[in-house]
Amino acid sequence: MDGKILARLCAVAFVAIAIVAMVTEIKRSDDRQDGFAAETRPVRKRDHLDTELSRCSSLGEAGSRDASCLKAWAENRRRFLGQTDPAASSAPAAPTTLFPNAPGVADQPDPVAPITSQAGEH
Repeated sequence: MDGKILARLCAVAFVAIAIVAMVTEIKRSDDRQDGFAAETRPVRKRDHLDTELSRCSSLGEAGSRDASCLKAWAENRRRFLGQTDPAASSAPAAPTTLFPNAPGVADQPDPVAPITSQAGEH
């Protein structure tokens, strides 16, 4: 047998084996996907908060002005953070400052008041 013919026969046999292996793997992966789909957990029933959050999400920018959406987002934050008391998630009653030790506006001198010279200075 000539070397070229032997090489061609080996190449054809290799391609045939590769095709058979590919078809076998495709059939096996299809079987695994069907089995996995049958084992998935059932879809849980959506509660009112999930439905409201979906509605607010579909509103887009208008959702930030909707009172119902604001309440739903506050409740979702409360659940996510694990707070049991709804009052704990509410805003503080008095406004807070970023720098509590800094002097307030009332403690600072008036910037437009005229500066008077002190006695003894000329």
